[in-house]
Amino acid sequence: MSVVVSPHVTALNHTGVSHTVFCLLGIPGLEDQHVWISIPFFISYIIALVGNSLLIIVILTKSSLHEPMYLFLCMLAGADIVLSTCTVPQALAIFWFHAGEISLDRCIAQFFIIHCTFISESGILLVMAFDRYIAICYPLRYTAILTYTLIGKIGVSIFLRSYCTIFPIIFLLKRLTFCQNNIIPHTFCEHIGLAKYACNDIRVNIWYGLFVIITTVVLDALLIFVSYVLILQAVFHMSSQEARQKALNTCGSHVCIIILFYGPAIFTTLTQRFGRHIPPHIHILLANVCILVPPMLNPIIYGIKTKHIREQAIYMFFQKQE
Repeated sequence: MSVVVSPHVTALNHTGVSHTVFCLLGIPGLEDQHVWISIPFFISYIIALVGNSLLIIVILTKSSLHEPMYLFLCMLAGADIVLSTCTVPQALAIFWFHAGEISLDRCIAQFFIIHCTFISESGILLVMAFDRYIAICYPLRYTAILTYTLIGKIGVSIFLRSYCTIFPIIFLLKRLTFCQNNIIPHTFCEHIGLAKYACNDIRVNIWYGLFVIITTVVLDALLIFVSYVLILQAVFHMSSQEARQKALNTCGSHVCIIILFYGPAIFTTLTQRFGRHIPPHIHILLANVCILVPPMLNPIIYGIKTKHIREQAIYMFFQKQE
């Protein structure tokens, strides 16, 4: 399948010319398979949209679920919807209609939303680990510590952290002159993926991008690990076998989501750094797995493993039928 690029997005190499329009190719090397690849993308998006929307509705409409753990889960579901909606429709437009043309400003806006949401999700997973730590180690003070006011402040802090760390990258990109190729072999825009087409020195972009990752996602992962070390210490000091089992069960869903979130991201990073002989389309597919899989499976995992959510969802549907 040949890629058709409109005349005004044809790559230019003239000195002093800075591209303001780019063309996303989708998954390079698999253009003939784009229609078939779009099927799992579309199904994953629908499941993510319906599942997370249902999760938010159940939690917000049932007062019995207005507890810190479920409110944090509601934040995560909202972030999943934003992350999916910011990327998958664009990919489907490329697969179905070859509509890969995107302006520089729109490309930067897409990257900004994706990165902000990703860092926000990492922060939400961290506070969910903190929530489990308080619930297991200080059960009698749980509601006194995690008040609605504190939960609201935590939510705002998570958003501000992601916004403030990603916002400077807009200016780092805006200062660049994009005089190289304007054909982007991807389904969505990302920071370094866009910056590498500039004729300027992008070392500042690379180092700041690394700084953001280390001070947000990597730090969050380390703190989550420390939280679960403390949780396991507290659990194994419990005298009752039943209490230990109950405590571990409450953490099961969260651990599954942590693995889903950080696992593909770590694997993708490692393949980009060390998998130089891996075909480009594998890198693109792995990047999309990080975007597609967690939002799709998060509501399913919590719906299946969390008894209260499952019961309230079933009750809500049966009540409507009656």
